[in-house]
Amino acid sequence: MKKVHEFNVVIERDTDGYFVASVPALRGCHTQARSLDQLMRRVKEAIELCLECEEPAATEFVGVQRVAVSA
Repeated sequence: MKKVHEFNVVIERDTDGYFVASVPALRGCHTQARSLDQLMRRVKEAIELCLECEEPAATEFVGVQRVAVSA
């Protein structure tokens, strides 16, 4: 029986309208798609591939905070 993993996924939309997903617990695990449905299929595939190469980091989701800076 396969072990079930659950991950927090950060989803953003870029300036070209693509949705971009990243998985903080898996370094370098990210993907993009035009729709959220397609993005969710792709991020599951990306997670499965990343799990073949590394163990997930032991992290605890705390929250998301928006920060403004002048540059």
